[in-house]
Amino acid sequence: MTTSFALPTYEVIALKYATRDGRRPDHFVGGDPHDVPMPMDYYVWVIRNADRLILVDTGFDQDMALKRNRSLLRRPVDALALLGIRAEEIREIVITHMHNDHVGTFDAFPNARFHLQDDEMAFATGRHMCCDRMNRGFEVDHVTGLIRLVYKDRIDFHRGDAEIAPGVSLHQVGGHTAGMQVVRVNTARGWVVLASDASHYYEHFEKNRVFHLVYHLGQAIEGYDTLRKLAGSPRHIIPGHDPLVIRRYPAVSPELEGIAVQLDRDPAGD
Repeated sequence: MTTSFALPTYEVIALKYATRDGRRPDHFVGGDPHDVPMPMDYYVWVIRNADRLILVDTGFDQDMALKRNRSLLRRPVDALALLGIRAEEIREIVITHMHNDHVGTFDAFPNARFHLQDDEMAFATGRHMCCDRMNRGFEVDHVTGLIRLVYKDRIDFHRGDAEIAPGVSLHQVGGHTAGMQVVRVNTARGWVVLASDASHYYEHFEKNRVFHLVYHLGQAIEGYDTLRKLAGSPRHIIPGHDPLVIRRYPAVSPELEGIAVQLDRDPAGD
């Protein structure tokens, strides 16, 4: 088996592009006895080294911010521009799942191919979408847009785990959606796992609690074990929406404080 020392390492950056207010009972199956504020941040992630550039998820634009009562701080393409990345440069995008806040600006990347789980496309176009509880995170225009990309041969489908580059792999965990996948990346500090919505907040995987919008509760909880096995340590797991991410990790530069942080470097306290 190839060890992490024999693989290339990557820079991994979380880019914050939006936020919204929320309260603790909104974020847990069964609610929470402490009805206090618990805001949610929205990120896209960049994986890069001298040879490769991979975007993880594409976020949403102002139309979704208005429709779903969120605050768009900057368009995802504008957030990428802060790192000197043009949308046209990106040729590889991982879609962790097809919820609106993770796939909303897919059409802003004209030269990209997209990595997606078979089960996610089947879920987003199948019988479960007849149920409001299951379909509320999806947008029909996003789903049909990805279907059009299928017919243009721009989607690489995966069934379960897959290595997409040396030191970068995808792992299907399900739970939040049927085809929810996480991304494992080899970095200078070891294996980092971008959990996306497999764990919205640190508290979810740390305390085996689950976000209220969930397809399969058992898969979600088992997914936390997978995160722990894949990551170098629990401090190498990056939740998908926690404002603590932007606080714990060092900024890419002083100018990008509060916007872009380096996940390949140790968090505060390490």
